[in-house]
Amino acid sequence: MDLHGWIDAYLDHLRVERALSRNTLEAYARDLSRLAACLPEDVDVARIDLAGITDLLKKSLDQGLSARSTARMLSSLRGFFRFLVRERATPEDPTRLVDRPRLPRKLPRVLSFEEVERLLVLPDLERPRGLLHAAMMNVMYACGLRVTELVTLGVSDVDLERGLVRPLGKGGKRRIVPMGEVAIDLVTRWLAVRADHPHAARSKVLFLSPRGGGFTRQGFWKLLKRNAAAAGVTTPISPHKLRHSFATHLLARGADLRAVQAMLGHADLGTTEIYTRVNRDHVRRAYDAAHPRARR
Repeated sequence: MDLHGWIDAYLDHLRVERALSRNTLEAYARDLSRLAACLPEDVDVARIDLAGITDLLKKSLDQGLSARSTARMLSSLRGFFRFLVRERATPEDPTRLVDRPRLPRKLPRVLSFEEVERLLVLPDLERPRGLLHAAMMNVMYACGLRVTELVTLGVSDVDLERGLVRPLGKGGKRRIVPMGEVAIDLVTRWLAVRADHPHAARSKVLFLSPRGGGFTRQGFWKLLKRNAAAAGVTTPISPHKLRHSFATHLLARGADLRAVQAMLGHADLGTTEIYTRVNRDHVRRAYDAAHPRARR
């Protein structure tokens, strides 16, 4: 099998056995296409060596690829060559000696409590569309969902009696996240309106769009942006920024880091810890207010 054949086999493996999302698969495909583009079409995968990998990474940087994107590409290559080793297509992984670039971790930008409040109370709850918008935005902020998790949330994924949601996260993994009373009330009211939707019986999606079917990621982003502008929120906004705000605001109010990790669905605690850096000002104020020798 040639290199292109092995790339297709690896992408099938990621799609079928690891159940990765479409966007993640497209990112892997782009990274591996760079590898294929810099090698002869008939190259034997067993002959791809360390020099070939480092040359690819250097060329990518020279062509303007960012250090962060180059690091992601290296991660894609490592996964691919580990797959080749397992399939006995190559005796060793040529990426094992390549150091991953050390990248500064960007602090997530978040909305203030006041901005989130203005955004969430804006929609007119007496109108079906306003109720839908309010329910979606409140659930996202109340539960810290990713946008894909929100728009694919099913009616059966919400337990209103216990106040829980079960979003389908990365890698097809489900987690259980508590939902606040405000969000519970809005979802309850939305379900009553949803029952009259002409597509309600044919769809399991909780948040049906006016045209029927679920929202796209881009559709919800546009919805959120329009509501933010109408609410006078000047901070640049995105669905993921609501998720960042959820985590940052919880930690600022004293939530346990491990609990926030579980609610976000992070496999690595280090990914969640970045939100603690956003809260340094909060920690400083808490220290100054509570420590007996904080001030003279």
